[in-house]
Amino acid sequence: MEQATQLPNRHATLRVVPMVKDTNAAGDVFGGWVMSQVDIAGSIVAVRRAKGRVVTVAVNAFHFVAPVSVNDLVSFYAQVVKVGTTSITVDVEVYAERGLRSPKPGEVVKVTAAVLTYVAVDEKRQKRPVPPE
Repeated sequence: MEQATQLPNRHATLRVVPMVKDTNAAGDVFGGWVMSQVDIAGSIVAVRRAKGRVVTVAVNAFHFVAPVSVNDLVSFYAQVVKVGTTSITVDVEVYAERGLRSPKPGEVVKVTAAVLTYVAVDEKRQKRPVPPE
């Protein structure tokens, strides 16, 4: 059962409205679409922290809490939670503001939580140290 909540009190890293082409056979937004958007949101903060290119090396955790529907406004909140010598671990929380066709338009529901690890790389795609802040 979905539990209504509020959006976090910070700027979303990414906001997207899924379209019909993003749905699975059941009519819900395809989990792979959500996963790709999570990776994009996570990489935005990882690139900023690494001050350059990163690559995704691990999806440490991924939990689907509630479905996403077409016309929901989906907000991705990403933050760096750990920095290693070459790696950056990012936490991403995903919320859906239910669309106008929903039984409860405007309701906010947490739909996904994930933790991903990125590695900073140079122009030759070789690992490089993450610079100090």
